[in-house]
Amino acid sequence: MSRTAVLSGLVLRSRLSGESNSEVFLLTAEEGIIRATVYGGPKSKLRAFASPYNSGQVWIYRDKAKEYAKLSDFDVHSWRPGIRELYERTMVSAAIADTILSSHGGGGEWGTAYKLAVDTLDTLENANEELSERLLIHFLWRWSGFLGIQPHIEECASCGQSETLWFSAREGAALCERCSGAADSGIIKLNPGCRRWLAAVGEMESALLHRYSMDSKSFGEAKALVKAVLTAAIGKKLASWEW
Repeated sequence: MSRTAVLSGLVLRSRLSGESNSEVFLLTAEEGIIRATVYGGPKSKLRAFASPYNSGQVWIYRDKAKEYAKLSDFDVHSWRPGIRELYERTMVSAAIADTILSSHGGGGEWGTAYKLAVDTLDTLENANEELSERLLIHFLWRWSGFLGIQPHIEECASCGQSETLWFSAREGAALCERCSGAADSGIIKLNPGCRRWLAAVGEMESALLHRYSMDSKSFGEAKALVKAVLTAAIGKKLASWEW
């Protein structure tokens, strides 16, 4: 049996390993998260190919006895140089990568996870500052749906009231003010504008997101909501969400 697997991969993170090598973390459509060594110094062609947010066809050599994996070749299909040209794009990309890694690539259905990640990064490459931030909210909301933890926010989970709602981190649900209880310190207000935006874009591809703007109040509410939902799932709040 061949020790080399040919996969569709996206580089999420790269870090130095020893004096001249690097270690990369990849999201693959076939096997989820893979950690592999890339041999070669700073001038290595393969090491340059294996830069964060590049994606394409990867060759992974494995020695199962030694629990060892090596990136032996990389046919890059998407380089995404624009991500590194704007601060907001760079920060959003890092937040996306951290979210995927912290949730172990979604734990299954890796093809869907891979498609969601590359779809967002493709759009992010040419996004302006404001759209970049919306793309992060959009990705985190879609990722919560992919993980199966996206809350129903159209009406109160307790009584069915559908005016202004509050998301209770303690209950993991949207509730009206009466049902949420004023003493719940973890509640997040969700006005109709925020909820309409999230409902409209929940199943939408990232390339269409520019058509759906939102006011700063709704943006703040949506950002607080997606962070609360994913914090509960991951078990911690990621620093990369906070820029």
